[in-house]
Amino acid sequence: MTISFEGRVAIVTGAGNGLGRSHALELARRGAKVVVNDLGGARDGSGASSAASQEVVKLIEDMGGEAISHGANVANFDEVQDMVQQTMDKWGRIDILINNAGILRDKSFSKMSLDDFKLVMDVHVMGTVNCTKAVWEIMKAQNYGRIVMTTSSSGMYGNFGQSNYGAAKMAVLGLMNTLVLEGAKNNILVNALAPTAGTRMTEDLMPEEIVKAFAPEAVTAGLLTLCDEHAPNRFILCAGAGGYSSATIFETDGCFIPQGSQNPETVRELWPQITNTDNQRALTSGAQQGEKFVLKAMAYRKSLQQ
Repeated sequence: MTISFEGRVAIVTGAGNGLGRSHALELARRGAKVVVNDLGGARDGSGASSAASQEVVKLIEDMGGEAISHGANVANFDEVQDMVQQTMDKWGRIDILINNAGILRDKSFSKMSLDDFKLVMDVHVMGTVNCTKAVWEIMKAQNYGRIVMTTSSSGMYGNFGQSNYGAAKMAVLGLMNTLVLEGAKNNILVNALAPTAGTRMTEDLMPEEIVKAFAPEAVTAGLLTLCDEHAPNRFILCAGAGGYSSATIFETDGCFIPQGSQNPETVRELWPQITNTDNQRALTSGAQQGEKFVLKAMAYRKSLQQ
């Protein structure tokens, strides 16, 4: 089945270069009207220019598509609201939001300033929050929305020198998990992409031949499956260099320790039961963990009455 975005309107943040550019072009190629958002700053977030986003708009128009550019700084909610209003004024709806904009300020935690930590959090976390907040009520009213967060292996697993970036990229998964629950009744589906690609964010971290193998187009092929009509929900898709996988947080079944024995020595003693993965499962809400523990307590109490 061919994936099409005919009649859909998509906002792609950070779409002037790299992954965002690739996402915007392919969405347009498959029929979407695209808002090409890019502040036009350097990799560390400094500076601003509209040249890159305007070039992407021209490429889309040259292929017969429709697009507009907007230079909103995603960390500034007023600018994001202006972008959303311009989109609504032109096309009257917003179906897809790709939260892709990001910056890097890499240093070891010892050497990193709090300003560099906060700036990365502001762009990645609050930038995602701002854009999502600005389109949320529109998508609810439409009874249709597809939102993609951009996470990272640095957030899920850690990466030396990226405490700020890793914290931000894990935070957007927490945002996704709750929005999945709140958006379900209005057909708003929220997923996450964990890309590995050869872009200006990574170009000096990999040899040139490896960068070429990690072409953004490979990641975009995965991205498109997360934001079409038949998209999954609460899915973390990892993609890069032709490799595709999913990431999921599992919780073990665990054990129950009765009152009177709840001490660190008993917890340590029962570590094999706590970490046993035989009956682990992915929980779909925080409440499910509490329910599991309550059921264990009730089962223990029942066993004492028998």
